[in-house]
Amino acid sequence: MTDAPELRVLRYFVAVAEELHFGRAAARLHISQPSLSVQIRKLEHTLGAQLLERTSRRVELTPAGVVLLEEAHRLLVGVERLTAATRRAAANGGGGTLVVGFQANAAAELTPRILAAFQARCPRVQLEMRSHDFADPYVGLSTGSVDVAFVRPPVLVQGWLSMETLFVEPRVLVTSSESPLATRDRVTVEDVVDQPFVGRRAPEYWRDFWLAVDSRGPHTVRLGAEVVSVDECFEAILSRRGVAFTQASTQRYYDRPGLAFVPVEGLPPSPVAIAWRNDMEAQPVRDFVDTARVLASLDLVPSATPAVGTPLTATIAAVAR
Repeated sequence: MTDAPELRVLRYFVAVAEELHFGRAAARLHISQPSLSVQIRKLEHTLGAQLLERTSRRVELTPAGVVLLEEAHRLLVGVERLTAATRRAAANGGGGTLVVGFQANAAAELTPRILAAFQARCPRVQLEMRSHDFADPYVGLSTGSVDVAFVRPPVLVQGWLSMETLFVEPRVLVTSSESPLATRDRVTVEDVVDQPFVGRRAPEYWRDFWLAVDSRGPHTVRLGAEVVSVDECFEAILSRRGVAFTQASTQRYYDRPGLAFVPVEGLPPSPVAIAWRNDMEAQPVRDFVDTARVLASLDLVPSATPAVGTPLTATIAAVAR
């Protein structure tokens, strides 16, 4: 199968075909005449057809050259229209679809406010929310299936990843309301180290954060169940297979009969960050991040502390390979 010619070379051919003079065409294209001659010869080899009749006195189109000139004009005009239409759609953050990845309750009460404010700012951008389970702490960014995401660190440092903390919130213990722990005003990690825990089926570093491995001292984790979603986690807790740590906002979004949420003392908080790929950054992504940054500074999430502009390492210990 013959390779299709490059648009650049087609533009070279159109210039020669319109000028019927290599010198004038080269001047029009701002390239040297020998280079232009070489490119036209390569194009003829690529297409397997003679496009121009050359003599020392004149240049004329062959029948194949006439056909190519007509089709090249049509193609190049279409490319110009495509480019112009795309740029118009992207102007002022408009046009296209922005895919936002999230897990569980995303950024809690901040989520609908960010979405509404972004939509008012960029009304021509269609927003698509895409949920991910515990298996992917990058919430679709690592595969490029989302454009921007609400993530809950820690995540491993990646060259393509940019991230900014929006707020931090306490972690709480979730247990069955029938457990003696449910009657406590608060607990410490030391109080629950002998309990079976529900683990997240996820990369080890992320699972360990939610199991509070770094706060257990010499005590190892007893796993009662492994799950991939919030709903599975709560079903395991309701069936008395274990307890779990989660962010405080979970109670407001997922509370149900039979569960108890108990504050935990001495446990590092859970950050919520806005994250995006810096190797695929586009104007709608920048606009979404800016919108999230502004709204996060307004302290709209109960029991959380705004952290916009705070380096992630100041919120939680950095995790590196």
